[in-house]
Amino acid sequence: MELLILPLVVGLISLILPSNWSKLIGGVGAIASLALACIHLSGFDPLTQTILASSNKMAFGLTFNFGYDAFGLVMVMLTNAIIPIILLSNWNRELANNKLFTALVFFMQLGLLGLFTAQDGMLFYIFWEFTLLPIFLLLYWFGAKENNKVLFKFFIYTLVGSLGMLLALIALGSSANSFAYADLKNVQLTQEVACWIMSGFLLAFAIKIPLFPFHTWQPATYTSSPMAGTMLLSALMLKMALFGMIKWMLPLTAEGIEIMKWPVIILGTIGIVYGAIIAIKQNDIKTLFAFASISHLGLIAAGIMLFNTATWSGAVVQIINHSLISIGLFLAADILEKRTGTRNLSELGGIAKLAPRFGFWFAVTVFAALSVPFSAGFIGEFILIKELFTFHVIIGILAATSLILGAVYMLRSYQLSMFGAPKISAFEDLSWNEMAVFIILSLLILGIGLFSSLIIEYTEPTFRILTETLTSNQQIIE
Repeated sequence: MELLILPLVVGLISLILPSNWSKLIGGVGAIASLALACIHLSGFDPLTQTILASSNKMAFGLTFNFGYDAFGLVMVMLTNAIIPIILLSNWNRELANNKLFTALVFFMQLGLLGLFTAQDGMLFYIFWEFTLLPIFLLLYWFGAKENNKVLFKFFIYTLVGSLGMLLALIALGSSANSFAYADLKNVQLTQEVACWIMSGFLLAFAIKIPLFPFHTWQPATYTSSPMAGTMLLSALMLKMALFGMIKWMLPLTAEGIEIMKWPVIILGTIGIVYGAIIAIKQNDIKTLFAFASISHLGLIAAGIMLFNTATWSGAVVQIINHSLISIGLFLAADILEKRTGTRNLSELGGIAKLAPRFGFWFAVTVFAALSVPFSAGFIGEFILIKELFTFHVIIGILAATSLILGAVYMLRSYQLSMFGAPKISAFEDLSWNEMAVFIILSLLILGIGLFSSLIIEYTEPTFRILTETLTSNQQIIE
């Protein structure tokens, strides 16, 4: 339980001590959390499952069960690796010395870790809802005040969507011995009931991903959020839904997959093309990256619905890659806005001449986003597109358009902002912490691209067990 206790303690200490301690507390707490995750990773056998806490059935069928399998531990590791990178990117900004900001980041980390380790349906739901509080307060207190209407839309959308998952869990738990994950997974459902329960989960997950057409909250929320808020949303919070699809939705409602997979795959494919085309038309670089995210996440969601170990392995690699890429892209967008006072591509140009270090590392991030060979995205997208193509030729072709359309909007954003005659007289180049973030991200993306087989082999036993569960439940229905 120390994985959850540490961010809780750091968050509370941040609130108590003076603000001038916030930066130090945040840095130490983030590094300690990462070190703790590494310790868990080094001592874990992917063929097993680790129990962090367990209890017998309590009132209303609730249990207090926490633990992780290989997939859950990968998500824990991703969370604890992303948090220090986000704090480092804000290191030289006024926000880093704000104790409320530091506390909210660690409370967000607590919610994410609780969700990724929850082994009880109601605990999963509680942490799902809990994460909404720190991110909402962070965006409300530190985001653009004139866009509070956008923020409340985000809050209402996600809250209402979560009620669908709550009803699905209650319906499922009514036929189980308890809300423990193992008990919920053992419930045998008719195909019709499974489809209804899956729909409840899907409503919550589709809004959070976001899946077309439930995406309308996302671009405006990203645009009005502070850099750290956008990073938390894109790099971590949206991954909760993808994790939930693999770990919870599909195993618990396996009987309904054959009916439900086509609608989700079609919506994901529409999102791939739609997000990319809209991104090409954007003038605001932050909004452009927001729609690009919709396109990439649509690919992951569509691949997950194929429910086999290959696509799930590709999805995990792409989840990690998208988290790293999104941090780099939104850091670049924020640097442009802070230095020039605008995010509009039509008002930018020639920055690479004024700030060559920024021009170089922004280019590295752009090429990584294009999934060039030896990058993490190359492996993840190749697996997902290949499996979708095998599933259905037209779906595969449409999914593959993300490679072409992605090149258009990413290279366009770089060309218009970095090349041409400078439209401003001066542009401060990267500070040491911004340079460090770009270097760390680039090394991680390259490392995962070269050694992605380690992640695939690490999570394969967990995914094999889950797919065996899906297959057995489907055979019972047949």
